[in-house]
Amino acid sequence: MGNNFRHRQHDLQAQHAALLNRSNKKQPLGNGIYDRYQYPVLTAQHAPLTWRYDLNPATNPFLMERLGINAVFNAGAIKHEGRYLLVARVEGLDRKSFFAVAESPNGIDNFEFWERPITMPETAEPDTNVYDMRVTQHEDGWIYGLFCTERKDPAARPGDESSAVAQCGIARTNDLITWERLPDLKTPSAQQRNVVLHPEFVEGKYALYTRPQDSFIEAGAGGGIGFGLTDSMENAVVSREWIVDGKQYHTVYESKNGQGPAPIKTEKGWLHLAHGVRNTAAGLRYVLYLFLTDLAQPDKLLRKPGGYFIAPEGEERVGDVSNVAFSNGWILDDNGTVFIYYASSDTRTHVATSTVEQLVDYVLHTPADEFSSAASVRHINALIDANQAFAEDPKAGMKLSYNGVGA
Repeated sequence: MGNNFRHRQHDLQAQHAALLNRSNKKQPLGNGIYDRYQYPVLTAQHAPLTWRYDLNPATNPFLMERLGINAVFNAGAIKHEGRYLLVARVEGLDRKSFFAVAESPNGIDNFEFWERPITMPETAEPDTNVYDMRVTQHEDGWIYGLFCTERKDPAARPGDESSAVAQCGIARTNDLITWERLPDLKTPSAQQRNVVLHPEFVEGKYALYTRPQDSFIEAGAGGGIGFGLTDSMENAVVSREWIVDGKQYHTVYESKNGQGPAPIKTEKGWLHLAHGVRNTAAGLRYVLYLFLTDLAQPDKLLRKPGGYFIAPEGEERVGDVSNVAFSNGWILDDNGTVFIYYASSDTRTHVATSTVEQLVDYVLHTPADEFSSAASVRHINALIDANQAFAEDPKAGMKLSYNGVGA
């Protein structure tokens, strides 16, 4: 038994080390907007062996996995003290999620979890489940984590063990190790998900992107990315929400939509990453899209390309909740590189890379959705005309853009 234990332990450690040290490579070509990578950056197998196995042969002679990990996904992201850090949602086999920090030397591979998961303090009303943290370095000096806190619906009928209430939990930290839990956000909405803290004060107040919901699953009449102001994060109260970007019939965000991570500040405006949801015969489909808001008024929409930015492809489409791409974390590096961390099918975490220049160009020069098939054909014909004009006379063609804006 002793030799079997040691051999199995050696093999587990070797397999885990190989996974953590595996190099990630860009996929070939791409669409010119961003680059995908060959491997996920975090999976259930990335979880440390010490979280999953009792390594004492006296108490675990068969070296069984005692506490299994089901998925690692929906990670907040921050570059802190030169380190690329993901605050991942880790889900155990028991369906309970918790937060854990994984660190990479370069943002694209060799992610390794810190020794222990985050011990998140609870409020007077304990959480049943916590997940999907957005991490924001605010100009007040604190790093804030805003996340979904889920509790059983007290109004649920007897025997109903699935109805829940989702609200926005708030915590802050200086080092991502020790967290101070603050009271949950209060808003006029029955439920809240996908709440994100804007990184700067707006009119001297903290600004929040919200997603008002009528129920745990359905956005209902409150659908859209909301916006509101609060005087304090120690007792965050948004008395009024208004919609920055609403849901729309027959689009990729017709059922509901929500802010991803905190927006990135650019010369042209605040760059936002969001998710959109539509219903299909196979269930809900989640994709990602971008939009731009005004620098002085971050609730004022300036530009929004039509369609999606990232959708699940290939193996990304398969998982616990299939056909889902979701993001609540990205990092802007000092050289202008943007690391976009997205989860696929509620199972694993990927990275895509781009630059601020590419993303702003995409937002500014990709036609908006005009909400009809006829308009889509007009856009294609305009692009064909622009390409023909350029082929016939490059100098004249350079003055014509397919979306009608001068080059």
